[in-house]
Amino acid sequence: MQTVLIAGGTGLIGKALAERLLRKNFQVVVLTRKIPAAGFTQGLQYALWNVEEKKIDVAAVQKADHIVHLAGAGVVDKRWDRAYKKEIQESRTNSSALLIETLQRHENRVQSFVSSSAIGWYGPDTNESLQNGFAETALPDNSFLGETCKLWEESVDAAATLGKRVVKLRTGIVLSNKGGALNEFKKPLRLGLATILGSGKQVISWVHIDDLCRMYIEAIQNPGMHGAYNAVAPSPVSNKTLVLELAKTMRGKFFIPVYAPSFMLKLMLGESSIEVLKSCTVSCEKIKQAGFAFLYPSIEAALKQLCKG
Repeated sequence: MQTVLIAGGTGLIGKALAERLLRKNFQVVVLTRKIPAAGFTQGLQYALWNVEEKKIDVAAVQKADHIVHLAGAGVVDKRWDRAYKKEIQESRTNSSALLIETLQRHENRVQSFVSSSAIGWYGPDTNESLQNGFAETALPDNSFLGETCKLWEESVDAAATLGKRVVKLRTGIVLSNKGGALNEFKKPLRLGLATILGSGKQVISWVHIDDLCRMYIEAIQNPGMHGAYNAVAPSPVSNKTLVLELAKTMRGKFFIPVYAPSFMLKLMLGESSIEVLKSCTVSCEKIKQAGFAFLYPSIEAALKQLCKG
């Protein structure tokens, strides 16, 4: 029975991944700043760390056969002022450094180091990407998000020098009922409003939470996986298509499409409005070639499952 250490395991993806790992009979250790008061779960343990103080439970790292690194401040949780931009980057790179330093300094049995990254690596769509999608070989975009993803991925590459197999999952917009973008789209729909952002033409490269968790498990178990992979579904869709499909799934014909103008989003969100207005078509061919099969390849299938009941 193998043990997976999850850094950032109390967030949306971490909680979902931990549940699925436990169902597959992995032992799971979650690194956290504060041990939760929740009841005991068979196979699940918590261990303390504090990245700012460079403290970590070394014994927890030594238990691990695999590390999954999900830690980092939320990209759209706050407005992007200078201080929060610094926090976004350093919360990722400093946590990587603490994990890797611990591996360097202490005996361990870690085989693989699987890290989150993001499709923020890529810039706005080009004619070529609209046709074929951005592939993992593309250079990072010359923007805050592109630079953040570059620093993030470089910060985990050091694990490879320790003989660990490194996999980086460049994650798209995660669709889940327990948080993230889908809940934001659902809120106005409860009032019957299908709110399309900007022109609605911008392409969203998305992934169902179940498929994303399965990708992490595949990255842990598949010794042939190395380097960066795009963690997105095979069928990117426009913002308008996603919102209207969600509206039909939730409300049938009983909704009114409305547009939230780009200027209003820029006023409300500031610089981070780039994230919701950028069109980014991303290819998943590499992870498919690694043998991964999607449960939810289409937006219709994904939303039907997420909205059932």
